[in-house]
Amino acid sequence: MRSLNLDQLRTLVAIVDLGSFAAAAQALHLSAPTVSLHISELEARLGTALLLRAKRGGAQATAAGAALVLRARQLLRDAEEAEQLVRRHAQGLAGKVRLGTATGVVVYLLPQVLERLARDYPEIEVEVQVLGSLDTLARLEAGSLDIGLVALPVAPRAGLELRPWRRDPMMAFLPPHWEAPEQVDPAWLAERPLVFNDSRTQMYRLTMAWFGAAGYSPSARIELNFTEAMKSLVAAGYGAALLPLEQAGGGAVALHHLAVHERIQIRPLVPPLVRELGVAHRPPELLPPGARAVLEALAALAQVEA
Repeated sequence: MRSLNLDQLRTLVAIVDLGSFAAAAQALHLSAPTVSLHISELEARLGTALLLRAKRGGAQATAAGAALVLRARQLLRDAEEAEQLVRRHAQGLAGKVRLGTATGVVVYLLPQVLERLARDYPEIEVEVQVLGSLDTLARLEAGSLDIGLVALPVAPRAGLELRPWRRDPMMAFLPPHWEAPEQVDPAWLAERPLVFNDSRTQMYRLTMAWFGAAGYSPSARIELNFTEAMKSLVAAGYGAALLPLEQAGGGAVALHHLAVHERIQIRPLVPPLVRELGVAHRPPELLPPGARAVLEALAALAQVEA
């Protein structure tokens, strides 16, 4: 037996609700013969009468017809919801977007993006993967990620679009008991125990370039890639770290940074150092529904001025 026809079910429901074939035809903008054909084909397919025809064009459901109408209403609602869902996907109002970035961005910047998306596009799901910039770029090229937030500079890569996103100042994060100057330079910091990012990362290269420009090449007591773990070691007095101070916008210091480890001393660097981030993504035609909304939410948090 062929599947039930939604148009025929819609006609049956309309007749039962409105009480006649003529009223259903008018409401559905169908001709009277078409309405009659829908019901006759539906009854023939199911092998039972669904409506009792009354004089003067009236009609009421049989027991079988009433049972079918009950299920037909749900089927019609499901079909309408499915149609609306597909339209929302096509319009970029729903869908799943895969995003990769580092731990610091996940902790301090991404929540603002996700909050905006949850408010404006509640049907867009963002799947976040915590990755270094190189792994993020590799997965973008492989097609297992859609959008990545990566440390700059990055050499151009075929098949990926890349644009600057943020410029956040690097700061010296110092243990609470250290006597520190108001501004920290490479000479002063090179003589202290240090906590660095992993040597394979852009953050490490940025840090070493800052020291190298002043003629220093210090070694770290430990290298790791988890920002909060680095801050915990700093708070415990294990060493100092150079980390970006993400800002909420307008140049104001993000106070939530300071609340994480209230004991940590934070000092500006001399000369100044900036961590740059970029947004990388696959070509627009390969992006899933919802990716455009994610990119717009990221753009709202952009900060690319020097």
